[in-house]
Amino acid sequence: MKRRAFLKLVTSTAAAALAAPYVQAQSKKFAGITLRVNGYGGLYDEALRKSVAVPLEEKFGLKVQFIAGTTQADLVKLIANKNSPPFDLFMADSSYMVELLKAGVVDEIKAADVPSIARILPGFREFGDYGVPFSVASVVPVYNSKYITQPLTSYSDIARADLKGRVIIPTADQIASSLYLLGIAEENGGSISNMEPAFKVLSAARPNIVALAQTNVAEVQMFQNEEGYAGIFWDGRAHELRTKGVPVATVVPPKGIYSTTSYLNLVKGMKYAEAAHAYAEQLLSDQGMLGVPEALRYGVTTDVKLPDELRKDLLFNSPERSSLKAKIDWEKLWGARSAWIEKVNTTIRS
Repeated sequence: MKRRAFLKLVTSTAAAALAAPYVQAQSKKFAGITLRVNGYGGLYDEALRKSVAVPLEEKFGLKVQFIAGTTQADLVKLIANKNSPPFDLFMADSSYMVELLKAGVVDEIKAADVPSIARILPGFREFGDYGVPFSVASVVPVYNSKYITQPLTSYSDIARADLKGRVIIPTADQIASSLYLLGIAEENGGSISNMEPAFKVLSAARPNIVALAQTNVAEVQMFQNEEGYAGIFWDGRAHELRTKGVPVATVVPPKGIYSTTSYLNLVKGMKYAEAAHAYAEQLLSDQGMLGVPEALRYGVTTDVKLPDELRKDLLFNSPERSSLKAKIDWEKLWGARSAWIEKVNTTIRS
């Protein structure tokens, strides 16, 4: 090799070596930033950590801290500390979105800032430009096929005569888990403004109801211990029971499936909007979108292609199935929650 060519090669190599740390530093555009997100705890947070937080740190140097708690308590904390918010991003399901918007503690998230918003399926973004929907959970009828030979087909079937002393339902304390009441009402000619048909069915089901589950964990244990063979539960939790060897079948009510969607929100006053938008973009990416369903089998909200082994386990796994997702007036529902709780307790315990 000629001396001039050799020197040119050495110079180029040295320059590239010197430039490498600079290029690397430039690629880590969010290094030194930590986003604080309220968490749901357990497998849910771990799924988001693997599919969203880890890739963001690897790509941008952005760190994400999940702070596990309950949505209700975290919402109170956020509203009480508007001037110094304890979170940068806030996760909440559809029912809590009503309170978030009323309190004015979250900002809009535009498609111009998060291009993958364009991938969200019709009907899954319920609050205009507020919140990015990333997971959907449905309250559905379930039954143990080992003991129930006649499959349930609707929410109203919890009142069937052959289910005496065999039904487990959630308490009405949480509006999301009591969506089945709206399902029963609308199956019987009622509506969110006319819930009497639901409470008539619930009254008829009273001899069947063996337990009101206070928590999801408690209901899982009840089904595992065969304290009941049918009832109302979350679709993801029904999958969990199947993985534990309990043959719990999930029912698809033909008149509509009642679901709540989890949203990611940008907290008003947070300092790192660009980093927050990067989080939302990763959340809606194929990798981010599949994290929660792979761990817990809750549904997706975008046009992501579902692997075959995942598709068979998800409730919303086709356009036809997605069209069954019932439209819900969350503001009206939130306003009626106290009356629902009182009426359910009176009906069951009278």
